[in-house]
Amino acid sequence: MNFDLTMEQLAMQKMAREYVEKEVIPVALEYDEKEEMPVELIRKMTAQGFASIDIPEEYGGAGMDEVTLCLVTEEMGRGCAGIATSVGANSLASLPILLAGSEEQKKRYLSAIASGKLASFCLTEPNAGSDVSAIATTAARDGDGYVINGTKCFITNGGYADIYVVFAVTDPGRGARTLTPFVVEKGTPGLSPGKKEKKMGIRASNTSEVIFDQVRVPEENRLGKEGGGFRAAMETFDLSRPMIGALAVGVARAAFEVAAKYAKERVQFGKPIAQQQAIQFMLADMAMEIEAARCLVLKAAFTVAKREGRYSALSAMAKAFAGDVAMRVTTNAVQVLGGYGYIRDYPVEKYMRDAKIMQIYEGTNQIQRLIIADGILKGNI
Repeated sequence: MNFDLTMEQLAMQKMAREYVEKEVIPVALEYDEKEEMPVELIRKMTAQGFASIDIPEEYGGAGMDEVTLCLVTEEMGRGCAGIATSVGANSLASLPILLAGSEEQKKRYLSAIASGKLASFCLTEPNAGSDVSAIATTAARDGDGYVINGTKCFITNGGYADIYVVFAVTDPGRGARTLTPFVVEKGTPGLSPGKKEKKMGIRASNTSEVIFDQVRVPEENRLGKEGGGFRAAMETFDLSRPMIGALAVGVARAAFEVAAKYAKERVQFGKPIAQQQAIQFMLADMAMEIEAARCLVLKAAFTVAKREGRYSALSAMAKAFAGDVAMRVTTNAVQVLGGYGYIRDYPVEKYMRDAKIMQIYEGTNQIQRLIIADGILKGNI
């Protein structure tokens, strides 16, 4: 792995950092407090290319690799994990289209996402989280199309998306073996957002149920062949998990920066607390873990970008390790700030709340460890 970033990657990183400083950080606390998604800002960021970095140029994207995507995602995570999650959901939803879609579907839907349309990845259900094989949403054949029925939950952008990529079984008797992805467009009869979730963290993103009640879609909205959905979902996560790791690194970095600055300014016992060895050790551990997480994320992204060999376990490592680091670093940042860290006048309590989801969504960190162990036992690591 070459640790030198290209001029193009450095330019994208710099552009993202400057954009986040100007547009995201100034409004992050406001939208977190209001538990409201800044819809126009999200659409603006999507239209400006933040959600289509790895979409090929022929479909309107930047056509860059996963390393570039992770560099930009870290910057967005440093600004606001909630806003970054809503932007990242568009990238996530584009992956099944890239993996399983026809040329016509890619031109139609990826171009729409690249132009600023919002998208949702609809997989999780009330009884099917880590256990994807338990999905109960059905897509029954009906003439030259399908009728979809079911309820998805915890769906990012669920209340605002223009394009929904939904996974459903075509034969409930055969279950996950018939899991199939479909594209459903906003305004299709029977499609409606359900309950909006009130969350501990990432509150500037919209998370809601999505209800499919007799939603009829034509056959051309099916992505790939019937029964290809389980593989498409797993491959999607293999590609997307380094991005979640990068998001976690961004959150950890933001918390660390606040803690380090505060430690140099806060005076106790006649000197800044940064001169206390106990605080120095905490800051040193935080810095080491962030750097290690970033290196693992970029290695995973570098490996994924080549599309060679088996990278499921490495992708899972990046997501799990970075997610755990984000939780530890943000918790320690609150500790460094003491009582001030516990109140909303400082942002570290937000970072701590935001960090927790990094250990949960896109596969819990316990599931990631199962994937890693499977890779070890199969000799893929």
